[in-house]
Amino acid sequence: MTDTAATTSARPPRNQWWDVWDQFKTHKGALFGSFVFLSVIALIVLGPWIWSQDPKYINIRARDQGMSLLHPLGTDQLGRDMLARIIAGGKTTLAVGMAAMALSMLLGTLVGVLSGFFKRLDGLLMRLTDLFLALPLLPLLLLMVMLFREPLVMSFGPEMGIFILIVVAIAVTSWMNTARIVRGEVLTIKEREFVLAARSIGTPSRRIITRHILPSVLSPIMVSATLGIANAVITESALSFLGLGFPPDFPTWGRLLQDGMPYINLHPERVLWPAMVLSALVLSVNYIGDGLRDALDPRIRGR
Repeated sequence: MTDTAATTSARPPRNQWWDVWDQFKTHKGALFGSFVFLSVIALIVLGPWIWSQDPKYINIRARDQGMSLLHPLGTDQLGRDMLARIIAGGKTTLAVGMAAMALSMLLGTLVGVLSGFFKRLDGLLMRLTDLFLALPLLPLLLLMVMLFREPLVMSFGPEMGIFILIVVAIAVTSWMNTARIVRGEVLTIKEREFVLAARSIGTPSRRIITRHILPSVLSPIMVSATLGIANAVITESALSFLGLGFPPDFPTWGRLLQDGMPYINLHPERVLWPAMVLSALVLSVNYIGDGLRDALDPRIRGR
């Protein structure tokens, strides 16, 4: 009995991320969402190596073809291969979603931490957050695109300029919920004993934030980040569908939807395929966010 107790006490402590994984894998929807999300990522990353057709290659003689061995998803009105365009469009759409999510999380976390930790900044930053929440987001996005499109295109080129514009526009209009969530967590954590102890020994505020506050608010940030990807992907697709996104010869899933709409009665698959992969990506990310929320909540973990 003594040897068993000694062996147990000598065993290294279990990493808390294993507990998170144990809870996450009990969420069937999160596991299914992870499988779908990784499948979409594999299609986007490995697709060009497996299917090497040029998504911009125009072959008028092969236009409006259905599914075949040469073109598994058919061709569009200019004879461009739909599978190649969906793979290329997914790369752009996902890149915009990831970049916009990262910038949005950075802004939201910065505002939330400063507002929750420094009382003198709380009122100003929260009123700024309320102001952005009260703004109509779609008209604001359209205004930003119309105002800054030409200067950025002239400075960085048509593709990189619009990429920067869309990423910044989405991030600037979507950081508010993260800021409010982080602020609420910081208000609670800064009154904990370990933070009060750090203050009592003269630890600078910057060190308290980086060593104690930020690691403690990592869980809600991760959950908000997963949902932010879905929001950014939908917003980019909406802008592209309205014709305010990337150039017509630069495929995104939203642009493919716009290109297929005039032919929806004759060739509904042109809208069906990009809509299916877009819906699968957004739905899978939402399921992953639900699973992470349950797994990272210590009150739910272990049930």
